Amino acid sequence: MAEPVSRAIILGIPIDAVTMRQAIDRLLQFLTDGRQHHVMTPNSEMLVEAAGNASFRDVLLSSDFNLPDSVGLLKAARWTGQTLPERVAGVDLVTNLCRELSADHQVFLLGAAPGIAGRAAEKLLSKNPSLKIVGTHAGSPLTSDAAAIVRTINDVQPHVLLVAFGSPAQDLWIVAHLDAMPSVRVAMGVGGTLDFLAGDVKRAPHFFRSLGLEWVWRLMLQPWRFKRIWTAVIVFPWMVLTRRAPR
Repeated sequence: MAEPVSRAIILGIPIDAVTMRQAIDRLLQFLTDGRQHHVMTPNSEMLVEAAGNASFRDVLLSSDFNLPDSVGLLKAARWTGQTLPERVAGVDLVTNLCRELSADHQVFLLGAAPGIAGRAAEKLLSKNPSLKIVGTHAGSPLTSDAAAIVRTINDVQPHVLLVAFGSPAQDLWIVAHLDAMPSVRVAMGVGGTLDFLAGDVKRAPHFFRSLGLEWVWRLMLQPWRFKRIWTAVIVFPWMVLTRRAPR
């Protein structure tokens, strides 16, 4: 059984205080404990969304593992007298996990635009040729598509399911359908991770990431993301500092 870890509470949402190494170890333990686990990688935007979306908030409160995928969460923990040791970025988490998975553990990549999951799979296999990716599918979070997607996944019996429908759709989808996919031991919403892995979106240089300025890079490359970036760098800190979490 995985050892309990400490958590920071940010806007009422528990965030696990783990390093990347601890996160990987816990995910590997999840694969062997005989249970199904929903893993989330919250960022600042997701916590703002949860403040006004009760269904999504409930999902964050009930998930098995909430990993801090933004520098904003680390700062928020510090502002509120708590500690999160480091950012556990989704793209690094997926890369490191897939590098360590044995051939006994099968992976399925779901979501992103057509073709992206396949290219992401190729990049992951180049880092671990023994990795067993048993399927990729673009799909969609639409209820009308769910039965066919679940059948496709069950046909190949993956143990790890990575879902890239974007937030909050990906995690709401996992909660709604995980029980219907009994082979899956770890289901994780991964947002834009597949786009980064496939090379369709260029990741910010380390310099930007190390200074917590990845948002500047994203804004330069994708100015249409202005509203989301405003939420992350202005709205979220204001909510944290004024303690406007729902009770």
